[in-house]
Amino acid sequence: MAPKQQRIQVQKADPRRAQPKGYFSSAYNTVTSPENSSVVRSIAVFGVAVAFFSSSWSEFLLPP
Repeated sequence: MAPKQQRIQVQKADPRRAQPKGYFSSAYNTVTSPENSSVVRSIAVFGVAVAFFSSSWSEFLLPP
């Protein structure tokens, strides 16, 4: 007696299914996630402070 044949059905990809994200998209989602907000805010404040102290505006902090 011959063995029974097994049919395997191949389904097409579902267009509604999420595609794998690219590098910039995943980096943007990581930076903007709520759990990283304090780190991002700290880095931004540090960058603003460095820009302020390296500019001519920092001379206003010097005593007369």
